[in-house]
Amino acid sequence: MKKITRRSFITVCGAAAAAMALTACGGAASSTVASSAAESASSSAAAETAAGTLSGNVATGGSTSMKNVIAALTEGFAEVEPGVTVSYDPTGSGAGITGATDKTLDIGLSSRALKDDEKNDVDGTTVALDGIAIVVNKDSKVADLTVDQLKQMFTGEITNWKDVGGDDGEIVLVGREAGSGTRDGFESIVDVKDSCKYAQELTATGAVISAVEANPLAVGYASLSAVGDTVAMVTVEGVECSEDTVKDGSYKIQRPFVFVTNKSVTLSEQAQAFVDFATSKDAADLIRTAGAVPVNE
Repeated sequence: MKKITRRSFITVCGAAAAAMALTACGGAASSTVASSAAESASSSAAAETAAGTLSGNVATGGSTSMKNVIAALTEGFAEVEPGVTVSYDPTGSGAGITGATDKTLDIGLSSRALKDDEKNDVDGTTVALDGIAIVVNKDSKVADLTVDQLKQMFTGEITNWKDVGGDDGEIVLVGREAGSGTRDGFESIVDVKDSCKYAQELTATGAVISAVEANPLAVGYASLSAVGDTVAMVTVEGVECSEDTVKDGSYKIQRPFVFVTNKSVTLSEQAQAFVDFATSKDAADLIRTAGAVPVNE
């Protein structure tokens, strides 16, 4: 049975009192007004039900790459449960998993799959997929790279753009900081784990894009959902990074967006409602609008 809020209770009681008073006076008009009062109370209760009845906060944090997705989901969820506040602390995937593990977050956010040892304490629920785009300066002549070329570039075997079809100039490698889900995803897929020769290691997706935008010799990687028109995305082995190619698996450099929750803790009602909303078909268009690829639709 649905919980009756104090506001609904007062509305219904007021309607009932009015109906009783009018009935005491007698007449058909009394009956009509009483019926209208009851209908008004019913409509008020229905409106409140439609607006949601939950309240409180849902603490999320972690992956900076999930910023746009979380913003879209939060906005959509607010229409369903306006009494719930969803907070977001962009601290990186590692911190998001740690936050779920040590119970300082209701939902940790990770832009990489959980490692086997992490699964002892937390569960991961994939809410979307994300292509890791390879970005170059808009003045670059390089339009396509193979996974093997990327491996050689990021490990320092290839150091000049002319060796991959570009102008003569030293390649400047821009990446994320240790613990970043984007970095972990890129390095794992390209098989360059802990062997990259970065010129810059930056703490946010936006910072990587800005660094590449500012340097004609730079190359970096960034979440598809965060890439705008300030840099160019190269194709990888002839396949562009897009929703369709990520979903069908033809674009090779991709990773999941994951909600991480503690196994030993029962989520609050409002946190569970947010997880249910994010993984529902209703959220698919929101996720797509944010530049990621929905997995449930």
